[in-house]
Amino acid sequence: MPDDDRALMERLAALEAEVKAEDDKKRSVRDAAEQKVKEQRAAKQAEQSELRARQAALVTRKKRASAGGLEDLPALDTLALAKKASDVKQDLAVKGGKSWVTSGLASMLLGPLGWLYAGSFREAIPASLAWVLFALIAGKLPMLLLMPVLIVVLPLSGIAGAMYAAGYNKKGSRQRLWGKDKKQLPKGSE
Repeated sequence: MPDDDRALMERLAALEAEVKAEDDKKRSVRDAAEQKVKEQRAAKQAEQSELRARQAALVTRKKRASAGGLEDLPALDTLALAKKASDVKQDLAVKGGKSWVTSGLASMLLGPLGWLYAGSFREAIPASLAWVLFALIAGKLPMLLLMPVLIVVLPLSGIAGAMYAAGYNKKGSRQRLWGKDKKQLPKGSE
């Protein structure tokens, strides 16, 4: 073999050794990175299993305390809430009573005029007259000025209307929301 070919072969062998060394270096870096990821996963998994064990211990401790004479509070809360919901439903759906939905919608759309459906006449009539007077005066104002007032007043009126209907259904007659009815004193005791 001529010297040029031999030098070329030696150079090729050196390049192959260099490429192999570089591949080995990359492989060792990749293996180290994979090992690090595996260790992180194992640490995270150990942390999660420890958390599960602590949660299980808390749950079993609560169960033991509940079995030891303390009442199961979540179950009682659920029962109390269900009873309240049933009571409210019964209050709202009395036969021969006023519909709280109708009262609320009428009061929200018509303002205090809707209160006349189920509300106390002592409160509904003056409020309705004031509302009509306000409407007559406000009719001369630009709608841009009225909208913020109506956005607040009408939903509140709807809530009051629904409360009037609920009070009507509870007592069987029109009830006042604000103030108390004066008790009727027998004649001669004034």
